[in-house]
Amino acid sequence: MDNPTRSERSRQTAIQAALVILTRDGVGALTFDALARESGISKGGLLHQFRTKSGIIKALLEYQTQHFQQFATDYLSSKAASATEPTLSAQIAVSREAMKQPHPVARAVLAALVEDATLLEMIRTTDVPNIKTIEKEATDPDMALVRWAAAKGLAFNALLGLCPLSDKQRDRLFERLLDDDKWKSVASPKNSKAKAKKPSQ
Repeated sequence: MDNPTRSERSRQTAIQAALVILTRDGVGALTFDALARESGISKGGLLHQFRTKSGIIKALLEYQTQHFQQFATDYLSSKAASATEPTLSAQIAVSREAMKQPHPVARAVLAALVEDATLLEMIRTTDVPNIKTIEKEATDPDMALVRWAAAKGLAFNALLGLCPLSDKQRDRLFERLLDDDKWKSVASPKNSKAKAKKPSQ
């Protein structure tokens, strides 16, 4: 096995171990010593790979971002192919999927907030092109963004333990957010891209 392959395998092992620590023990328990014990990788090897605790957090965010980008791509290739607003549907589905992860992204986000809030720019940067595409595809861009934001809010409230709704209630709300037909009747003509052309003078 060549060095780059070995290094990537060690990196992935460390990331999985970090997610276990965050989920099981909380942000404060994520140290190089704890990570070495959990991953079986030497502390020196971890320091060489990540250098600082912020480096670990950045790797966690990158891992989660890549995972959900792949999920969105797969969703677009299958279920969202016939959707009226495919990118919006895919992003709502991503928010729903985030709640099902055994090692939720919220753990990495919380850790990033504690260690270095600037790391969250990675998430914002990822959302920008998605939002632009959602607006471009939408009949009513404002309503599309309301649906996108509602899905994000449901997911993060659930992941942070702040949502009083049951799993069944959240599933029902996500089904409603994903149902394009349910939103056609409330689309605002003022925000519609398909505005009627003005009559010729």
